[in-house]
Amino acid sequence: MSFNVALFGSGRIGKVHAANVVAHPQLKLARIVDADDAAAEALAQSTGAKSCSAEEVFADASIHGVIVATPTDTHLQLTRRGHAAGMAIFCEKPVDLDLTRARAALRELDSPRVFVGFNRRFDPNFKSLKAEIANKALGSLESLQITSNDPGPPPVSYIKSSGGLFKDMSIHDFDMARFLVDEEFESVFAMGSCLVDPQIGAAGDIDTARVLLKTMSGRLCVIANSRRSGFGYDQRIEAFCSAGMIRAGNLLESSVQTWTEGGAKTDRFQNFFLERYAAAYRAEMAHFADIMADRSPALVSFADGVAALALADAAARSLASGVPVSLATPDP
Repeated sequence: MSFNVALFGSGRIGKVHAANVVAHPQLKLARIVDADDAAAEALAQSTGAKSCSAEEVFADASIHGVIVATPTDTHLQLTRRGHAAGMAIFCEKPVDLDLTRARAALRELDSPRVFVGFNRRFDPNFKSLKAEIANKALGSLESLQITSNDPGPPPVSYIKSSGGLFKDMSIHDFDMARFLVDEEFESVFAMGSCLVDPQIGAAGDIDTARVLLKTMSGRLCVIANSRRSGFGYDQRIEAFCSAGMIRAGNLLESSVQTWTEGGAKTDRFQNFFLERYAAAYRAEMAHFADIMADRSPALVSFADGVAALALADAAARSLASGVPVSLATPDP
């Protein structure tokens, strides 16, 4: 059976999802919606889809699934509308910019057919890291070091509407911490600075941060973020266990090395998230097909999206106050 998919958002990540839908044998990209009609029409023409309005999508009983890849402040509204129409949902992170509003939608959207796009869970390297932690080959996990540095900062115009570094960038790492530790965090302590671009500070955000998370059992996770690495897209995780360390490192543009008397030289790191996580994005789309076919519930739920947003919110409050923030999770 083939499943018809509607894509909301024809920007950078929307184009990635569109290509992966087109490449999947069970999926058909049927509709594309974007506030920029010209952008929607251009992507529609290149993929064989049809550009249309949101109202047309939600009234179309032939649409099985909706991908929400629009600006963050529209995520929750579109997810609710698609879910109410009986469609499976693939919503990009974060689920919303407002934690209270996201929590209020928990009962409604915590469904096996609502999938939140934390793509790093689907990265083959990080999945292997998770498996190694779970099988306890090196004993029990004690602490994590998650490093996530961008090659360079995005435009300030993007920063102003992003929700800030914690909700836009670090939120991936908050989700990865929960995924790997498999235990909820009870406190968050964040520090941050503007060291990369003073315009980011003028926009009210930071570009460099360190966040310490602690679970009730005492496990620790340190997240290191910067909008500029200076050497490519820097994605590393180190899991310290009772009998050793498990590490997932950066990926290179190629595995070619040259060796001379002066030493060894390797290729550069992959320089952008679209390259680094290409396999993860394909795996996400395959999982969305499984959700629509009722072969699997969503492996990343709306509740997971709310939990990551709660950590981002706590980090922002800790940064503002200069003290750790305790997390008391309310009943949904």
